[in-house]
Amino acid sequence: MLRAGTIDRRRRATRALCAGTVVMNAAMGIASAVSTIIAGAQLGTAWAAVPNTAGVVGTGLGALLLSRGMNRWGRRAGLLLGYGFATAGGSAATLAAIHQDAVGLCVGLLLLGIGNAGAQLSRYAAAEMYPSHRRGQAIGVVVWAATLGAVGGPLLIAPAAALGGLLGWPGPACAFLAAATCCAVGVAAGFGAPAGAGAGGGVPGVRPGRLLRVPAARSALLVMASAQVVMVGIMTAAPLDMHHHGAGLGMVGAVLSAHTLGMFVLSPVTGRLVDRFGTRPVMASGLATLVLSSAVAAFGEGDPLRMAALFLLGYGWNLCFVGGSGQITRQLPAADRMQIEGAVDAAVWGAAAAASLASTAILAAGGFAALGVVGGVLALLPLVLLVRRR
Repeated sequence: MLRAGTIDRRRRATRALCAGTVVMNAAMGIASAVSTIIAGAQLGTAWAAVPNTAGVVGTGLGALLLSRGMNRWGRRAGLLLGYGFATAGGSAATLAAIHQDAVGLCVGLLLLGIGNAGAQLSRYAAAEMYPSHRRGQAIGVVVWAATLGAVGGPLLIAPAAALGGLLGWPGPACAFLAAATCCAVGVAAGFGAPAGAGAGGGVPGVRPGRLLRVPAARSALLVMASAQVVMVGIMTAAPLDMHHHGAGLGMVGAVLSAHTLGMFVLSPVTGRLVDRFGTRPVMASGLATLVLSSAVAAFGEGDPLRMAALFLLGYGWNLCFVGGSGQITRQLPAADRMQIEGAVDAAVWGAAAAASLASTAILAAGGFAALGVVGGVLALLPLVLLVRRR
């Protein structure tokens, strides 16, 4: 039996991790929306995604850097470092928005991405506080917390812009200032995160690339990267395709909201499934759901089917993401775990950057049906491998 003091410390640390995840997702939601508008006005529509891509690259880079920091100095120190970078990034983006500086905007998003990596890695910090049979639930709770930030962050844009009008500042600059404020709150929350003493650098002389030869890490990477590519590719192109077919902004927003709910809101359920049935069945179910959603997206007609496809796309990603994360925390030795966590997340976010850039090219060349078919194939291949290696 655990002592009451131990349970209380665990709960407080979990709340701190969830709080950091909420505010960082809010900051990234604000920054992603506003940076696209600014970049589109300055660089043109074709290059509007450049700052967001910088944010994705920053997340991958941050996963490697912060995991090394956590391995050496502990979880809390790594999170504080990441959220500190993000606060600086929000401040830099604010100045860039005031001076209409596209390069400064990319730098700000890059630093914000590093902080976002800390929020992503916090799910592993939560899992380490629990026994193996409850780690899926712990990961699910932290991933679920991202819902509040992902949905609530963009809602702060309009009030921030209104405040900018009163102060005489550009609306986008005040939106980025709100993002920087969210990151500063993340720094405060980081002090409540578990210290999680590092393993002193892991296995001497062993790099993450070699550690990924471990079957449990390799299968988790394959599933999580495939899910990220399929999800980002279809999600990125869906609003543009709907706009081309005459859908209004209200319907586009509703479809994206359904997708966001699918990504996050059922995370506690997914965590319980991992603890009850294991990681492999959950990951396989996620890949199968992605195949189904890709088929509906490719061949379904009408906005209701598009909404259903994007919801299933989000939940299929959730099953793969929580299942893969659970496999890393449950089946890898503690001395190697932090290095592998960072390497896996870096690879997943690198795949996301590539998928974001490729999705609109596939849409232009073959239409949304072709994109759906490609997504279905990319989810089906790892599903076959996963089932055959059962």
